[in-house]
Amino acid sequence: MTPIDIHGVGMTSRRTRERLVQRLREGGIVDARVLEAIRSTPRHLFVEEALAHRAYEDNALPIGFGQTISQPHIVALMTQAVLSRGPRRRVLEVGTGSGYQAAVLAPLVERVYTVERIRPLQQRAPKLFRKLRLRTIESAVHDGGLGWPEHAPYDAIITTAAPEVVPEELLKQLAPDGLLVIPVGLSGQQELRLIARQGDSSEYVEEVIQRVRFVPLLSGTTSA
Repeated sequence: MTPIDIHGVGMTSRRTRERLVQRLREGGIVDARVLEAIRSTPRHLFVEEALAHRAYEDNALPIGFGQTISQPHIVALMTQAVLSRGPRRRVLEVGTGSGYQAAVLAPLVERVYTVERIRPLQQRAPKLFRKLRLRTIESAVHDGGLGWPEHAPYDAIITTAAPEVVPEELLKQLAPDGLLVIPVGLSGQQELRLIARQGDSSEYVEEVIQRVRFVPLLSGTTSA
């Protein structure tokens, strides 16, 4: 088996990662655990080889099938929001994509469940999880708007694609005091929201984190 290049060289080296972490810190990411997860996760392995030299820029990059790997600042911001109200044991990610967000979450929570509607992406990501020995991530092909009810409830749900309105099914799968971090709205008018379930009630408190731009959350599953 060809050894996997976790550390990188040149534009994917440790020094390049440190520059990215410094930019994130200057941009308002203050949780040291999140910064360390970004520093330790080899983003260059989650992008196409031809784009590896750009992996530690703070930009979204294409991963095929009309999808992107989110910019590191957004990944860090959403991860920081997940952890903002105490430890989270079980987290559902809607929209596996390249697998990068799940890989950043893995060392910070006990278990990550991640679903992806595009079958070739879902098949690719677990291979990388195994190579990186990320054994606490479980993935499946699934309609993200329906969550993954078999493993619910979740202490947090993080959504990496934007529905026009918050899916009721995701709210139902939150554990008491659970958090939903989700971009919501039409293209060009999206807000990243933090939605907190109040105890074990059906009441939720929302706050807007910032304006964002995500691919839309689509229903169903597809092989292309």
